[in-house]
Amino acid sequence: MEIHGPDNKIFEKTMQIVRIWDLPTRLFHWVLALAVIGLVVTGKVGGNAMVWHFRLGYVVFALLLFRLVWGLVGGHWSRFVAFIYAPATLIAYLRGEGRPEHAAGHSPTGAMSVFALLAVLGLQVATGLFSDDEIAASGPLTTLVAGKTVSLATGWHKQWGQWLVIGLVVLHVAAIVYYRFAKRENLVTAMLTGDKTLEVALTASRDGVADRLKALLVLALAAGVVWWVVSLGGAKP
Repeated sequence: MEIHGPDNKIFEKTMQIVRIWDLPTRLFHWVLALAVIGLVVTGKVGGNAMVWHFRLGYVVFALLLFRLVWGLVGGHWSRFVAFIYAPATLIAYLRGEGRPEHAAGHSPTGAMSVFALLAVLGLQVATGLFSDDEIAASGPLTTLVAGKTVSLATGWHKQWGQWLVIGLVVLHVAAIVYYRFAKRENLVTAMLTGDKTLEVALTASRDGVADRLKALLVLALAAGVVWWVVSLGGAKP
């Protein structure tokens, strides 16, 4: 990349290829995206599709548990500490005063979107466990709580929660399109390959065999927790 100095001399600006997203984070992202789409479709279809709605719900449950742990022990840019920003940083970013690391992992606005989506999906999964449509589909934990709680959970799950998830997904896609055409930054490619080309050298995420095996262990433990929670109501995942 060429840049011009004060005396119009041309300098070569060295670009750095940095591993930002480790493989476990990338797989989490794409599997979660497919699972959420499947949940919306099966929820709208209803009937026999609800069997898959519950299965996909358990998948999302396990993925969210995995991400919570991976946010503590995963690759550098996947850790929550890498994208928890102070309000002052967010304000400065919105004013156009971003820092180099904002172009690497999640920017301050991107971080807000991620946390919002994780929180809404978590609430949607939780309410789904206690929901009952009073026709053919009943969450695995409905027998453990009072009818009023089931009614509240069902109302949220089928109305506000569902539309919040759809809204946040649409917002997420819109942000990707905006970055692609307005800022000339392809976020999709980075989430596929794991690498970004940056103007400065930043810390790379570890993404070796040991890290991937660690991720498998975390995922297995998350799946075990989901199995245990679902079985509390006597159901089999």
